[in-house]
Amino acid sequence: MKITLPQLQTFLTEQFPQGAAFGTLRELGDGTAEMVLDVDESHLRPGGTVSGPVMMGLADVTLYAALLSRIGLMPLAVTTNLNINFLRKPAAHQPLTARATMLKVGKTIAVGEVFIYSHGNDDPVAHSTITYSIPPSR
Repeated sequence: MKITLPQLQTFLTEQFPQGAAFGTLRELGDGTAEMVLDVDESHLRPGGTVSGPVMMGLADVTLYAALLSRIGLMPLAVTTNLNINFLRKPAAHQPLTARATMLKVGKTIAVGEVFIYSHGNDDPVAHSTITYSIPPSR
C-alpha cells in the first residue's frame, strides 16, 4: 500500500473537497476502500429511494480511494467508464456502505468494482464496475 488512511483523508480534503458530499472514507487497504454515506433528504428522489447519481458518486469516490492506495496520490487519475446495476431499493434514511476492490491496475488503465449496501441488509443494493485512466509518471 502506497498511502495511509490519514494521508488519503487529508489529500481528499485538500484536493477533492466536493468528495465529502459522497460519503466518509472509513477504511483503506491495499487496493481496497470503504466509504459510508449518511443518507438524508437531499439524497432521495421521488418515491423515497436514494437517487442513482448519489450511489454512482459514492461508488466512484470509493474506487478512486482504492486506486490511490495502489498508485499513490495522483490527483489526475480520472474515471473513463462507470457502469452500475441497481439491484434493489435501499432504505431511505439508512446509511449506505460502499466497498471497493481493484481488479487490475496497469500502467495507464485500472479497473475495479464496488458493492453498495444499505444498512441492515446483507444483500447489495448496487454493483458498479469502473475504469480509471492513470496519468503517466513524471
